[in-house]
Amino acid sequence: MPRLISFLRGINVGGRNKIKMADLRALYASLGFHDARTLLQSGNAIFVSAETDLAKVQQRIEAGIQERFGFAADVVLRRADDFRVTLACHPFTQPQLEAPGKCAFVFLSAEPDPAAVEALRQSNPGREIIHASGRELFIFYSDGIARSKLDNKRIERQLERVSTIRNWNTCQRIIKLLDETEAQPSAST
Repeated sequence: MPRLISFLRGINVGGRNKIKMADLRALYASLGFHDARTLLQSGNAIFVSAETDLAKVQQRIEAGIQERFGFAADVVLRRADDFRVTLACHPFTQPQLEAPGKCAFVFLSAEPDPAAVEALRQSNPGREIIHASGRELFIFYSDGIARSKLDNKRIERQLERVSTIRNWNTCQRIIKLLDETEAQPSAST
């Protein structure tokens, strides 16, 4: 059964769309997923699913969130192996990695049109460096993420894809949790 990573978009931000991670793990268990583990309060979860069709898994999670918590939340999924490849093949330079909070992985719901990515680069008012590969963007936020106008709303509007951003440190913590779960596949939460 594949181990999956889900990234929930827009939960626990600004006091809205609150989900406790224990409640998220319970939801995943009720949906038939196994060994759900969460990281941080932003809806990062690692779990095992017998279902191999990611679109069906995504729909089940989104419907479950709507039903149990009463609001809509977009979900972006990755297979654990794909996530590892994405992190291993990042384009960040060593000097950029020395500012890990400025190195961001943008996980998209689907591969964007290359022309839309180029339009995003051209219309971006900031100094961010944008790389694209498959269903991911790699962005170096030269002046920091907090001050940037290149946020999820701009990315989604320009690329016509759901997006969610995780910085280098968060992605490294996900890898660590993934390693732990794979070392103890029978553990449950």
